[in-house]
Amino acid sequence: MNRPVTPLLVLDVVGLTPRLLAHMPHLRALADQGSSAPLGTVLPAVTCAAQSTFLTGALPREHGIVGNGWYFRELGDVLLWRQHNGLVAGDKLWDAARRVAPDYTVANICWWYAMGADTDITVTPRPVYYADGRKEPDCYTRPPALHDELTAELGTFPLFHFWGPGADLVSSRWIIDATRHVLRTRRPDLALSYLPHLDYDLQRYGPDDPRSLRAAADLDAAVAPLLDDARAEGRTVVVLSEYGITPVSRPVDVNRVLRRAGLLEVHTQDGMEYLDPMASRAFAVADHQTAHVYVRRGEDLERVRTLLAEVPGVAEVLDDEGKKAHGLDHPRAGELVLVAEPDSWFTYYYWLDDARAPDFAQLVEIHRKPGYDPAELFMDPLDPYVKVRAAGALGRKKLGMRYRMAVVPLDPSPVRGSHGRLPGCDEDGPLLLCSAPHALGERVEATEVKNLLLGLAGLA
Repeated sequence: MNRPVTPLLVLDVVGLTPRLLAHMPHLRALADQGSSAPLGTVLPAVTCAAQSTFLTGALPREHGIVGNGWYFRELGDVLLWRQHNGLVAGDKLWDAARRVAPDYTVANICWWYAMGADTDITVTPRPVYYADGRKEPDCYTRPPALHDELTAELGTFPLFHFWGPGADLVSSRWIIDATRHVLRTRRPDLALSYLPHLDYDLQRYGPDDPRSLRAAADLDAAVAPLLDDARAEGRTVVVLSEYGITPVSRPVDVNRVLRRAGLLEVHTQDGMEYLDPMASRAFAVADHQTAHVYVRRGEDLERVRTLLAEVPGVAEVLDDEGKKAHGLDHPRAGELVLVAEPDSWFTYYYWLDDARAPDFAQLVEIHRKPGYDPAELFMDPLDPYVKVRAAGALGRKKLGMRYRMAVVPLDPSPVRGSHGRLPGCDEDGPLLLCSAPHALGERVEATEVKNLLLGLAGLA
């Protein structure tokens, strides 16, 4: 027999910290009337690794998500932002819930690794990739009929507001409205919703910039109707974040260091250079303030470790023991893992002459770049015609023609915020709020979130 459960709404407010909460009156009221606690995170403190820990209660060594992407040795390719849940090992939150309440229903609205997950309702960004090379905004849903419901009510998923130079509140508003629609029409026992808005301006301008504080206030106002819906329905609301974003001013070109040392190799096509991971003796997959360094030959390991330890901006070089200490000792991890200094972050750049950069370097192209590129949040400030060229590309797109939106700068210096390190203090770290009073202890670890949610649902 199914036991009665308390319905939950879990909001992943990316980048939320105690400092930002002061500018978010609706979320602050939820915490004041309920409970709040600092939330421990994982290394690397990035979306895919943190969310996987929340939902499995395990560290990366067990669930296997060692970052937002990694080098797939069996494919000889670096792949970021994969979407299939089969990459995540371990006992998922919904599996544990259904052992107690077999009819437990779950909606995943834009949390990562949503495709292929054994959830009842799914909404996740998924562009249409046409045969002629065009990419158009859209989303994937289960059940399939939900796609047309959401599109009719809210419009097409605003992909170009979800990431890139145009990333702004529009995408989070769409996700909020989609969550409200799902709660109203499907009434799942658990609804997971991902709100990315704070990620944008905090990386563009830094966490203390007035524009970032305004972003926090704007997101707070946008989420208020969803909080009202949950309250009226009797849902317990949990708000959490994966990491805090802190100020940075120093990009570190770790792959260029490896290339100059003769360890990283490229191949050339049409005058452009492409990373050749299979031929390289060492290369790095940069992921914000961490980087996985893959070293093909064991005899090179000490040389690479010594070389990178001396690079300005590198705080730690984790070897096998260091990875083990952080729960990062998984076969997908690099032979070495770099952690940046607090003011630094890692670029993926591997070319030594911008004239030989691959054409995707100036595009918003999260799947082809062998590392994370926050410069995609900007239009090239050194190009006086960048907006004109963007308008021309947009015109070609509207005519159904192929186009290249080459607007991203090759200079990473405008980036002012990053994450991935473990936080230096709780004020700069992630946070957990709950609408239920006395629900939280003094501190909650990322590995405890799964059991906490089961307990709040009445399933522990």
